[in-house]
Amino acid sequence: MTERVSTLVLFGATGDLARRMLLPSLYGLDADNLLPPELRIIGTARTALDDGAFRERADEALKEHLPDGFYSSEVAERFLERLHYVPLDINEAEHFADLARAIGDPCHGVAIFLSTAPSLFKPTIDGLEAAGLACPTVRMALEKPLGTDLESSREINDAVAAAFPEERTFRIDHYLGKETVQNLLALRFANLMFEPLWNSAHIDHVQITVAETVGLEGRADYYESSGALRDMVQNHMLQLLALVAMEPPSDFDATAVRDEKVKVLRALRPITGADAEANSVIGQYARGAIDGETVPGYADELGRASGTETFVALKAHVDNWRWKGVPFYLRTGKRMPGRNTQIYIQFKDVPFSIFASRGATSRPNKLIIGLQPEESIELRMMAKMPGLDRQGVRLREVPLDLGLANAFSEFRRRIAYERLLLDLIEGDPTLFVRRDEVEAQWGWIDKIRAAWADKGMTPRPYAAGTWGPSAAIALTERDGISWHE
Repeated sequence: MTERVSTLVLFGATGDLARRMLLPSLYGLDADNLLPPELRIIGTARTALDDGAFRERADEALKEHLPDGFYSSEVAERFLERLHYVPLDINEAEHFADLARAIGDPCHGVAIFLSTAPSLFKPTIDGLEAAGLACPTVRMALEKPLGTDLESSREINDAVAAAFPEERTFRIDHYLGKETVQNLLALRFANLMFEPLWNSAHIDHVQITVAETVGLEGRADYYESSGALRDMVQNHMLQLLALVAMEPPSDFDATAVRDEKVKVLRALRPITGADAEANSVIGQYARGAIDGETVPGYADELGRASGTETFVALKAHVDNWRWKGVPFYLRTGKRMPGRNTQIYIQFKDVPFSIFASRGATSRPNKLIIGLQPEESIELRMMAKMPGLDRQGVRLREVPLDLGLANAFSEFRRRIAYERLLLDLIEGDPTLFVRRDEVEAQWGWIDKIRAAWADKGMTPRPYAAGTWGPSAAIALTERDGISWHE
């Protein structure tokens, strides 16, 4: 294990991500005595605060966002003592010098968590380097978005690499910190019953859905320049696809796992202008209802007409031996009927039913991996219904349901960032995204956006509270498949 750092610097420490996720996650690690005893946490942002005011804000965030009953005044007092604050405007060189003085000798081990707009990555990196905060023991964690296309992503990666080489760069996709995502690897590679069936001979298709009920939520400027494809598909959904489709790595380490993921991403069949209309659907939510309450449309929230998509459905293929002919259906959208993230794997039906002569019909087995709102793994299998069968054999689909909260009730449900922050502190890059992964993802996404432009495709309207445009239903039903809802 790489040496643990003794100073963690949080850029954007007064922002929403820090309040909702980062500070509660670090508190959780401290509560479980997983943080190094000497670890200092230095927050920085443009807001003018001193240590005391920052600690007060942090304490308020913990009380608001920690699970009920988890806040402890004793643990909070200990945790808040770790917190310090340095105001910083990236346009002011002396502010980086102030940060350097607060850190002290950076060679004692420093990790920097950088969450900022893509346009600010380079000046921030330049400021850190000029202040001497890029020595060989400093790690850099980067929160998305990492660019808006392949070209801008490369510019950011080049700027970061000039000061922080790949082995010290930790690109975050918080989905990879979720227990169920990590359990996907355990499910596949720690159970003999699945891996021999995990291929085109036995799997009919795969669906990955990320549905949100929220709209813009104060992120109008970001979302208008991004859209669903770049906001959700480019990172989270392609990472989930890669984990489902990857070959068994030789070991559970950073190099082996990420080598196999990037092979999948490079094997994705491009969606071009010739097949964009057949393999993709884009939509934008209009006025509708969520949980019985009327909500405005995207253009109403934005205050003007827009061509930005809030919904995307794709039919993708991984062109290799394992997945030849298996479609991967991806779907994500805002203002959907429910908040739901899941991976749905449908196996092929039995080649011959011995029960058909008795009037029984069977259904293909399904594996459903839920990520949110609850983490779960469910295997749906066929079973005989009780009875004497004088009217024929009756089969029914029954679930074998592993609710992780129940199966591991003795363990606290952690925020995804807890695992990632601890891995950053300890220097384990396995669950972070490597540069070649990011660029392979952007290369595929850029081709889709170019295809939409080539065909003049614009978002189709769908009512808030529905599962997207009707064309998304047709996307799967042309193949005799229905979305799992």
